[in-house]
Amino acid sequence: MPILELDGVSKKFDALTVAEQISFAVEEGEALGIIGPNGAGKSTLFNLITGNIAADSGAIRFCGGDVTRVPPMTRCLAGMGRTFQIPQPFEKLTVFENLLVAGAFGSRKRESDVSDRCVQILIDTGLIDRANAPAGSLTLLQRKRLELARALATEPKLLLLDEIAGVLTEGECRLLVATIKAIHARGVAVIWIEHVLHALNSVVERLLVLHFGKVIGIGKPEAIMASRDVKEIYLGIEI
Repeated sequence: MPILELDGVSKKFDALTVAEQISFAVEEGEALGIIGPNGAGKSTLFNLITGNIAADSGAIRFCGGDVTRVPPMTRCLAGMGRTFQIPQPFEKLTVFENLLVAGAFGSRKRESDVSDRCVQILIDTGLIDRANAPAGSLTLLQRKRLELARALATEPKLLLLDEIAGVLTEGECRLLVATIKAIHARGVAVIWIEHVLHALNSVVERLLVLHFGKVIGIGKPEAIMASRDVKEIYLGIEI
């Protein structure tokens, strides 16, 4: 059964079309990768899914319900969690406090009820030694880990990851992949936008390719990466 369905979703900013008749579904527990050149509309697609921007037309369904006009907070409470390409922590709060806020407001529970889970998430994401540090003092790599940790604190059924492996070292990338695999193994559906293809392909079951706001391919990673259109558009190889 699909956890997420997009049916003919479109969006324009003045004369610029950033999403054109986008339709696809993600099954419960599935991991879907999204690739495409810079400016293809990948982050815009996430903003449409999460409600940060409103679709002009089409329908978005989550867990069987129509969320096309539902605000982002309601989608989060329903089980939709995300990271941002540019980390957006509460810089004056500690790392642990950032998770408490996400856990409490993202699930409408008391901080005391989410505290133990937040500690475990800090351990899982390698941030436990920075728990009491102000989030504003973190390095970029640590901020990316905090983005993932905050998304997990909301107890998502669907986790949207926006280029979370960018600028990581090979070793850090391996740890990140292991973390995402563990999350996926617990039954959480994942949609992951990423340019680090070896990391992405080690997790996802399918790839979706965007180009100028259009879906130009969706399928098994090996078939998508062998596609003529993908080689020409995404990899810049003239066929």
